[in-house]
Amino acid sequence: MDIKDVLNWKKSGLFAAGVLFGTAGIKVLSSKDAKNFYTSCTAAVLRAKDCVMKTATCVQENATDIYESAKQMNEERAAAEEAFEDVEDDIIGGDFKEETEETTEETASEETTEAE
Repeated sequence: MDIKDVLNWKKSGLFAAGVLFGTAGIKVLSSKDAKNFYTSCTAAVLRAKDCVMKTATCVQENATDIYESAKQMNEERAAAEEAFEDVEDDIIGGDFKEETEETTEETASEETTEAE
């Protein structure tokens, strides 16, 4: 027996085993039990999908609420800063300067009176 003969028999045997397992595999895969298993797995996947979609919807709704609250908070903060700037402008622009000049003059005249 030559090595070529051994390799040919080996290849032929592997081919025959593949056909046998393939045929048996098709029978097993198309059996009622296998179909029930596939159906159960598909049903589980669909249930998982529903659960994931509910969770995603909940997260999306919460994110929208958070976004709206953040926008409102920023608007309130901007309004408060604007009001503060208006008060600051009033103080620096007029009343506060006049008051400071008057108190400085009064303090200076008091110091002069005390020195005499």
